[in-house]
Amino acid sequence: MRLICAKGFWNTEDLGGKIPSLTVSDGPVGVRKVAADEKGKQYDLPSVAYPAIQCLANSWSEELARGMGEALADDCHEKQVDILLAPGVNIKRHPLNGRNFEYFSEDPYLAGTLAKAYIEGLQGRGVGACLKHYYANNLEYNRLEQSSDVDERTLREIYLKPFEIACKARPVSAMCAYNRINGVYASENEKGFRILRGEFGFDGAILSDWGAVRDRTAAAKAGLDIEFPFDRGNYEKLAADHKAGVICEEELDACAQRVLDLIGRCKKMSAGKKPKTSVEERLAVAQQIAEEGIVLLKNDGVLPLKKEQSVAVSGEFAAPSKFAKIAGGGSSMVQWRGEPFNIAEKLQKRQKGAVVYERAFWEKGIDSFGQKPHRALYHAAKSDVNIVCVGTGAEIECEERDRSSLRLPVWEEEMILRLAERNENTVVILFAGSAVDMSAWQDRVKGIVLAGFCGERGGDALVRILTGEVNPSGKLAETFPVHFENSPVFGQFCSPCVARYGEGLNVGYRYYDRHGGAAFPFGFGLSYSRFEYTGMNAEAQGDRLNVRCGVKNISERDGKEIVQLYVRPLDPFVYRPEKELKGYQKIALKAGEEREAVFTLEKDAFAYWSTASDGWRVDDGLYEILIGASSRDIRLKAMAEYKDGGFSLV
Repeated sequence: MRLICAKGFWNTEDLGGKIPSLTVSDGPVGVRKVAADEKGKQYDLPSVAYPAIQCLANSWSEELARGMGEALADDCHEKQVDILLAPGVNIKRHPLNGRNFEYFSEDPYLAGTLAKAYIEGLQGRGVGACLKHYYANNLEYNRLEQSSDVDERTLREIYLKPFEIACKARPVSAMCAYNRINGVYASENEKGFRILRGEFGFDGAILSDWGAVRDRTAAAKAGLDIEFPFDRGNYEKLAADHKAGVICEEELDACAQRVLDLIGRCKKMSAGKKPKTSVEERLAVAQQIAEEGIVLLKNDGVLPLKKEQSVAVSGEFAAPSKFAKIAGGGSSMVQWRGEPFNIAEKLQKRQKGAVVYERAFWEKGIDSFGQKPHRALYHAAKSDVNIVCVGTGAEIECEERDRSSLRLPVWEEEMILRLAERNENTVVILFAGSAVDMSAWQDRVKGIVLAGFCGERGGDALVRILTGEVNPSGKLAETFPVHFENSPVFGQFCSPCVARYGEGLNVGYRYYDRHGGAAFPFGFGLSYSRFEYTGMNAEAQGDRLNVRCGVKNISERDGKEIVQLYVRPLDPFVYRPEKELKGYQKIALKAGEEREAVFTLEKDAFAYWSTASDGWRVDDGLYEILIGASSRDIRLKAMAEYKDGGFSLV
């Protein structure tokens, strides 16, 4: 019994040194290893702070996801960490979820494929992954008790799908969520664990989130293998239940064996492994992720900056201190290795024109202590280009609580508007981990750059994009609605006890593409280059389709384009979303270069979960294959018919 309960906070039980113990650590975007000083006071060891998962997802790059996993593994080796408690693949259902910055996307295919690559990178370097939070954990509001009330088809197609895809990378562990699913705690959800192991092929150990176990006996009987952290009350209750025959030896042995298998697998995986990269090389990985994950949302000719232009910079987030964190709060928070960046100082090294900075406001308002908004207005009026850095940070986007509004703090909106009045060439840089309502100021500025939570090298990446040294290539992995009221969750029943997923399959772009309300659609992002899509060709091979198209850079600047493929059922007899993402490729193209994007669509790309037959089903009928630059910018189309178990082109 002792084996299936943790030892302390961060370790598995070693039975008095008879078996090895594993060390686990938080850290989807940087290893948060906890240490203690000589007086026993705990603190976080400094670590490379990578961009948030949100920023990584906006890169749409499996290569970078794999690279981030590899770099994190080297950080883990340095800190003697066996399992990293990451990645999280929960769907961004609710735009106010305080933890959206930790998750990949509103789309299960994008979230699952990027998580799979991340796990492959991490475990390929000898460190175990922990796939989390299983499952339907989409709000922080009363997360310890609230039940996610979701129908079976929606669970299968939206909320379970990224876990299913990520399991193809064989993560050594998975973590249950805190919440209930249809009334049953995630830690006691035998049906969910059966799906994970029996259908998704998961062969690792299931861990609890910290404090997610209410009844250790019920959790063990359901299939939860290790409770974290050690809870003496739960352990004594488990022992009493065993003595009373509530839980049998075979049930305990099944969990214990999976714990032993986990220890053996992790120790074998890490044997002889050492860091392959230096800290500086890992920081370079962090910078590359930021460079490809930053999204240019608006550009009326103001970017890139010309060298001779003078620039005014304002806002706390331009020079973040301990009072304005360029990150989300909670267990993923990382103590940076390096110093906070200063965008104005970095621009000064590249611009011939004058660059001036004024703090103007901080994350809690304008109180005149260290902020002089009138000086920011003065500098904006005198400069060729005005850059204002705004955002949310750890005070607003944080584990354990949700955001109260989709809008920025009122003082930030006010300063954007006042500065834009002084200088028509105003660019807003947005440091936020999820969607923001920009309706108050979007039309009043010439440029908008979503920096996201871009990590400790984010300042370097951002300045390289502003000056044109790097061509922006990120695209949104989540829809930015005009207002929260435009989102599919608005008006859905939500109490401390129950969150009703009444929108069903209409999550993210699946809703907005049919009903409208998006300020910036899923898959959207601008470049300094222009791309042309040509020559779509589809070939049927039994129950699969091979799809090709040409992509040409028709500008004079090298760039990268993210080509997206969607499937649209044309004559379904069950409700289907307008379209669904089933493929994507990020292609680097030199000026004037043309390359081919190639996709293979297996039969399951056309399937839906049939509640009539309790399984995946592909109906005979017509399907449109759509290729575009975003979910709302479709450039090429083809049509195929599925009949008698195979495809033919129409």
